[in-house]
Amino acid sequence: MRLNEIMNKEVHTIWGTETASDALAEMRSHRIHHLAVMEENRVIGVLSERDLRGQDTPGTSRMVRDLMTPEVISATPETTVRQAANLLRGHAIGCLLVMEGKHLRGIVTITDLLELLGRGTPRASLETRWKPIRRMARNPRVRPANA
Repeated sequence: MRLNEIMNKEVHTIWGTETASDALAEMRSHRIHHLAVMEENRVIGVLSERDLRGQDTPGTSRMVRDLMTPEVISATPETTVRQAANLLRGHAIGCLLVMEGKHLRGIVTITDLLELLGRGTPRASLETRWKPIRRMARNPRVRPANA
């Protein structure tokens, strides 16, 4: 499976010149944990909720560009889910920006991968789980008398 099949194509962005409180408000309003940081229509970094810890106190209004992670770890739409998981784990990060050249196409988070993993093994229905027991009750094994 490739990232283009599971990535979220609606990437929330913020300008590097905005404040930490603006970024927190954006994250809270959309219930997300990562923002792509933009400058002149290009990605210059990633801002995570972790980067904003302590920034919600009154009087602090640092700029997003001062708090973001400038080294963007990215993938392509053709990157496999396994490769993406290894990138996330290897760099200890929570999201990958999905890029085609210099164009931002989507985002994949650890939560997306866990959701995919959870959906990968569907839970058996009650009917399916009880079939073997019902079958045994209808056709009990008969043991020979001399055994």
